[in-house]
Amino acid sequence: MRCGKTKSIYMENKVEIFKSKDNSIELQVTLDTDTVWLSQEQMAQLFGKGRSTITEHIINVFVEGELEQNRTCRKFRQVRMEGNREVEREIDFYNLDVIISVGYRVKSLRGTQFRQWATQRLKDYLVQGYAINEKRLAQKQQEVEHLKTGIRILNRAIEQQATDDDSQMLRVFARGLALLDDYDHQTLETKGKTIREAVYPTFDQYMELIHTMYSDFASDVFAQPKDESFHSSINQIAQIFGGVELYPTIEEKGANLLYYITKNHSFVDGNKRIAAACFLLFMEKNNALFRAGGIPIISNEALAALTLFIATSKTEEVDAVKNLIISILNIEKGESA
Repeated sequence: MRCGKTKSIYMENKVEIFKSKDNSIELQVTLDTDTVWLSQEQMAQLFGKGRSTITEHIINVFVEGELEQNRTCRKFRQVRMEGNREVEREIDFYNLDVIISVGYRVKSLRGTQFRQWATQRLKDYLVQGYAINEKRLAQKQQEVEHLKTGIRILNRAIEQQATDDDSQMLRVFARGLALLDDYDHQTLETKGKTIREAVYPTFDQYMELIHTMYSDFASDVFAQPKDESFHSSINQIAQIFGGVELYPTIEEKGANLLYYITKNHSFVDGNKRIAAACFLLFMEKNNALFRAGGIPIISNEALAALTLFIATSKTEEVDAVKNLIISILNIEKGESA
């Protein structure tokens, strides 16, 4: 089968119940944006035909070029009971175009009823989704406007109170709001400021640091490795392609190290604590952990918040997460200049 990519039928799609007018059948129908999906088994129930007959008609739909298989067929993960245990299987599902085509071929009146039902459900689904998106967009625009207003007020306050003792405090908060605005508009910095030859702690040095943390945390499985991915996490930041470093600045290397160790879950317990500690070791080895006067470039609270931010982020948000860390490190680096 050349069906499309696998998706979870329960986590990513809306499920509606179809009942025939005579209440003789009831189907759980999967709705996905602009179509509905049924398996071969469900189509056999819907049309009152054997599954082999349905399979034959589906094959003919594709062989005759009526529809393209890779556009109208998709694999869904579905949990089924087999004996006394639940088993997850990949099942081929077919969209409304295929269902209608098969319905015509078997000359099923129930197929017409299903098409009418599905069309109405899809209209309702799309209208509801449009309304929700409109509401979210309005909320987003309002949030952006609040941020801009806050920045304007603080900047005006700084200009009016440039000689007051709390003007520095206002500047700090204005930078924070500006950073949020950058995040909201996806204009965070992607490059660090410190370009120099990096010092990479060895695997043993990282592990020695982690071992010193054992007594601080009451857990029998703290830092117990699950696999070899920790090696990948610490080595990835030193990658070179075509003689050029993938992460040319200290800030980019540090941000990626913190991200990879947090996300790779290399240990049974303590991944976030280990990630934060290894980040500090790398920055310290590269003389990038403290500003003038021995002031850390990042506070305990900020480091904890960033690590949690990484841990709760989604895979598709990776660039925004890393860029936020780089932007924060750049701000602090700028302050020490």
